[in-house]
Amino acid sequence: MASTAMAEKNSAPSATSASTSVWLKLTHGFGSSALGIKEGGFSYFLLLFYGTVVGLEPGLVGLAILIALVIDAISDPLVGYWSDNFRSRWGRRHPFMYASAIPVGLSYFLLWNPPEWSQMGLFLYLTGLAIIIRTFITFYETPSSALLPELSSDYEERTSIQSFRMFFAWASGNVMSVLMFGVLLAGPLGMQDRSGYETYGILASCIIFAAIVLSSMATHHRIPSLSKAPPARAERFSLLSIMREMFDILRERSFIALFLATILFAMATGLNTSLAFLMLKHFWGLSEHQIFIWTATVFVSAGIALVIGPMIGRKFGKKKGALVLGLLAFTIQPAPYLLRLAGLMPENGDPVLFPLILSINVIDLALIIAVQILAYAMVADLVESNQLRTGKRSEGVYYAAMTFTRKSTQGLGVLAAGLILSAVAFPQGEDLVSVAPDTLWNLGALYAPSLLVLWMSALFCLSRYKIDKAQHEANLAALSSGQS
Repeated sequence: MASTAMAEKNSAPSATSASTSVWLKLTHGFGSSALGIKEGGFSYFLLLFYGTVVGLEPGLVGLAILIALVIDAISDPLVGYWSDNFRSRWGRRHPFMYASAIPVGLSYFLLWNPPEWSQMGLFLYLTGLAIIIRTFITFYETPSSALLPELSSDYEERTSIQSFRMFFAWASGNVMSVLMFGVLLAGPLGMQDRSGYETYGILASCIIFAAIVLSSMATHHRIPSLSKAPPARAERFSLLSIMREMFDILRERSFIALFLATILFAMATGLNTSLAFLMLKHFWGLSEHQIFIWTATVFVSAGIALVIGPMIGRKFGKKKGALVLGLLAFTIQPAPYLLRLAGLMPENGDPVLFPLILSINVIDLALIIAVQILAYAMVADLVESNQLRTGKRSEGVYYAAMTFTRKSTQGLGVLAAGLILSAVAFPQGEDLVSVAPDTLWNLGALYAPSLLVLWMSALFCLSRYKIDKAQHEANLAALSSGQS
């Protein structure tokens, strides 16, 4: 017991604050633009670009991302554990954050400027770059996210801080999508304009680099008040002992519930975003101009979520608030598709159709983002619960697990999207000009029920999470008593 108390004392931050400045929330949140842009590119454009412009078979695109995901399953927790135990004059987190900037920026540029290779060559090229991007995004996103529990110990303030990170993650990806449809893909070739994707790669990689560097520099002054790594152990660690210790940290039931829920959330989000523009253009028959308007309204949804996420969290608590909002959001999202399959939606081209589905999407997406804010804010409260049990602050391991689930959007989600396209024999390249009505019906019949099952399964897992505000405050009191 004495050794545990000493470990708590050594690893606890020297100071935490119940409230943080808006400037700190903005700068810390802005860093998630790097992941937001990368996720937006992978989710919305990667399958579209490689599958219909470059000409790589869609199933191979999904397989490439899945391979990178499997490697992520090993690298993510290792990076999290490493950053929890890293000792330097710049603390535990910032060395990793700074080191990620150049590799992520360069590899993301190369991803959108592929060579003219064979199917196998393009598959290997995509797989290799996906692994590099995922690994170095982990080097930034995991340590940066792990700062959140140390910026404030307050239950509700943590939700506010997370809301800024989620806002910038969504808004930044949306900025690039608006740029793509409003400028880069607005020419005669539309979504088939390869040069537009290449220009996107240049701009996106520069912004990713800037977001990582600026956010790291803006939080650099907090290093002296952050937790220090525990004293180095005399024995030599093996990979097996590290993995054993990480599994011990992650065996908490509330974490397992949250982990499974976020994996399912990510799969559903990835499936939705990977097929979004194909569904808008072909299933709903929207014009390029209408798709541009649709994309621009994501700013509205993100802004609404920035307000309602913390508000609902204060009123109902994080878990109950996420469940209430989730039931609304996840039944609304597939409803228009199911109604279309039943012949109960306006036909394509009807002037009522676009404003109807646009309004539904703005409200539904705001609810979905608010659910994500509350769910990811729950991670911070696991830190003190685990600290009571193990005597260690393991923010890096927990947030590495969450980073993994967010990045699985591109893995399992894109894979599912690719499999659905292959199953309905969706046309590629020049054949994409016209899609048969039966193909579109089959696409909707696979897409909408898959979304509904994934969302509802995620909510069931989330309902098993146990830490509420009272439990969190009890954990803080117990830790404070042990350190006094």
